Amino acid sequence: MSAPRSAPKYLLLVLGRRLQELRRAKGFSAQDVGDELRLAQSTVTRMEQAKIALKWPAVKAMLELYGVEQAEVREFRTLTDEANEPGWWQSYRDALPKWFAVHVSLEDAASQIRGYEIHVVPGLLQTEDYARAVLRLNRPHPTSDELKRRVALRMERQGLLTRPDPPQLWIILDELMLRRPAGEPEVMKAQVDRLIEAMDLPNVTLQVLAFSAGLHPGAFGPFTHFRLPMEDFPDVVCTDTLTGATYSEDRDEVAQHRAVLDRMSAQAMSKGRTRKFLEDIRKELDQ
Repeated sequence: MSAPRSAPKYLLLVLGRRLQELRRAKGFSAQDVGDELRLAQSTVTRMEQAKIALKWPAVKAMLELYGVEQAEVREFRTLTDEANEPGWWQSYRDALPKWFAVHVSLEDAASQIRGYEIHVVPGLLQTEDYARAVLRLNRPHPTSDELKRRVALRMERQGLLTRPDPPQLWIILDELMLRRPAGEPEVMKAQVDRLIEAMDLPNVTLQVLAFSAGLHPGAFGPFTHFRLPMEDFPDVVCTDTLTGATYSEDRDEVAQHRAVLDRMSAQAMSKGRTRKFLEDIRKELDQ
């Protein structure tokens, strides 16, 4: 397996899960491992759940206990070192909720990001003013300085779309978000302009799902599908909640979300029709 460009937080999750799989394959409990290696059971569990950093001496001892071959041990060492490196977003930890650090690291590592959004323009495509209007609604309400930091984080996230090895971004936008005002009219005008400009990027595909398309299989709410360039590791689906998000690697659940995206894409406007629709929306905003 090869490591992605940079995804320390997600790599911790991946490696923690791998350690758990190796332990269970040997029939050991976390307590068994702790007793054998003179570690607290909670330390073993927290390492597997990526709640603490992976200390190489402890990881190496676990791998030896599980009978892992030396070639895989060496590869695990390389990935462990990378997983413990801070991501670029660590400088924004004051503005980054813990649950969202996973989302940002998945964005940074993904080779493809697909999703459906009904309420607001996805963060990777927002203008500063639109982002400010959205983030101002967060609870608890942010102070002026907190809002400034959160907007700055959102703008820096967008850099991945134009980096040398950008992910493929494929988003289905519900017409509802384009009809919903976001503060002053100028804010929405600039935001629609941003969406039209984004469509010129070779790695960005946008489709509008119009009201006229009727009912669709994604009506339960927004979600994001991440495809990772790591061999032998599953895709991840993120679904939003009121106070955070949930992340699933369950193959059946991920496959269902991917199938829903495929069906919705067939219902949505083509890229050409989407551009024309956005241009028409933009003209309406000038009236």
